[in-house]
Amino acid sequence: MTISVFDILRRPVVTEKSNYLATKLNQYVFEVNSDVTREQVKTAVETAFDVDVVRVNIINLPAKAHRNSRSRSLVLRSSGYKKAIVTLKQGDSIPVFEGVE
Repeated sequence: MTISVFDILRRPVVTEKSNYLATKLNQYVFEVNSDVTREQVKTAVETAFDVDVVRVNIINLPAKAHRNSRSRSLVLRSSGYKKAIVTLKQGDSIPVFEGVE
């Protein structure tokens, strides 16, 4: 069974920090499927955007718990996800992040 690129890379993460990483350090941040490995992320980014990937760092972010003010019980409102920070070869860029400031 083959996994498509769109099953691996869910969406780009566009924040102030990811914009800084893209402009200064040539690193791009993606939300990825929770079952993928570094090699799968690397091949997915290389095939989708036609760039050379130098390194992939993966971070598992836990779910955030929020309190309900009425019943004082913990209510989980956001689920956890996996984030991949992809470092590209010098001179390569991904056009999805261009022009976002």
